[in-house]
Amino acid sequence: MDNQAMPIASTSSYTKVQYLQRQAASLLLYQSVLQGEVGMAFLELLQAIRYTDSDARSCLQAYGSYFHALAAKNQNWEDYLITQLLFSKNPFTKLAETREFEELPPALLAAVKHDLQILQSLYECSSASLSEWIQNVAHMPISPVVWYKEQELVGVETKFATYLQELDNWGDAVEELAAYYRQCGSGLFAEYRALRWQGGQFIGIRYSDPVKLSALVGYESQRDALLKNTEFLLSGEMALHVLLYGSRGSGKSSLVKSLLNEYSNRSLRLLEVTKSDLKDLPEIVEHLRGVSQKFIIFVDDLSFEEDDDAFKALKVVLEGNLTARPQNVVVYATSNRRHLIREFFVDRPTPKDNKEIHAWDTMQEKLSFSDRFGLTLTFEPADQKTYLKIVQHLAAQAEINITQEDLEFQALQWATRHNGRSGRTARQFVDFLKADLRLFNSNKDTSNTSD
Repeated sequence: MDNQAMPIASTSSYTKVQYLQRQAASLLLYQSVLQGEVGMAFLELLQAIRYTDSDARSCLQAYGSYFHALAAKNQNWEDYLITQLLFSKNPFTKLAETREFEELPPALLAAVKHDLQILQSLYECSSASLSEWIQNVAHMPISPVVWYKEQELVGVETKFATYLQELDNWGDAVEELAAYYRQCGSGLFAEYRALRWQGGQFIGIRYSDPVKLSALVGYESQRDALLKNTEFLLSGEMALHVLLYGSRGSGKSSLVKSLLNEYSNRSLRLLEVTKSDLKDLPEIVEHLRGVSQKFIIFVDDLSFEEDDDAFKALKVVLEGNLTARPQNVVVYATSNRRHLIREFFVDRPTPKDNKEIHAWDTMQEKLSFSDRFGLTLTFEPADQKTYLKIVQHLAAQAEINITQEDLEFQALQWATRHNGRSGRTARQFVDFLKADLRLFNSNKDTSNTSD
């Protein structure tokens, strides 16, 4: 008998664990909440507690795996459960994003109520309770360490978590939950502000570029035009596709990425699509149709070769076809080329050509492809005045304390020795100067201390 699994000693604990297992198994829509690493570790721990071996080794190992999973996620069990609930993708969340609450099927609402009550019982099974059960079944003098950290949910997630915590019965939260999905969406688009299309699927970007709009200076008219168009998108109006064309390092990409940090609280999402994946663009757009968030499809450094499938796919999205264009999606592309398709002299028709009769028409279609973007913003190379203006702005934000004369002198030297005058060069110079001054001051302080 010693080598066989046996029920845990405490009948009341055994009954509680058995109840929780049955509850978890009876979820109708929210099974995904328990399918992540933390959820699976939780279920395996319940099983180990319910059927412990003679020396309780399996229980201790299962608790270690559960603790490790929470620590790796850097969340409490309670916070984890709520975030999984809010980010879940299932038939209810999909319909709730696009329909009024009164239009949702009654059977679906009943299933959500059922699942919410189950999730509440799992929520109330705290890590502290599990630790006590482990102490009992393993006959330990003290209970294992409990994973705990301060709650870090933000924004509407915190608001909804607080709302649930104050409810006696989570089953009463169905309508509020539907309203949350309608406002914030569900799945990856609710969890991540920035995503990329890769390998035929959406991949969340956890650490997106933190560049702020306030850090960009020197191209105010282009910035204002892009902001206005983005406001159209966020307001539900028909926004234009935008081509940002100009010299390298002028801040085109940074301007687009800064929109995410400016407007993500208004359900804006930035979706990065590489040139090699542009062939999937019509499919991507259909995935985004009807989703509650607004999407900027960001294509960086755009150019095409002749007979490029990506060219044809982008043309379909820009010009449209029989399928109506969704109003929650626009394309913002950057390029260093005004004419996006490479043209060679051999492509130009001559009277002796015996090839295409209307070759000029074909060439003009290629050259005018950029005109298919509704809005083209041109970024001219930075002159010395603009370059120094950018440097001064970034230096002020970085709190670099040197004279303006010295700053400008060093900035111009840097531009001469490195990549010429541009916003990118200004950023690289200020970053270098900031690090150099910090290191100098640190060495100075160390030297004074040793003296």
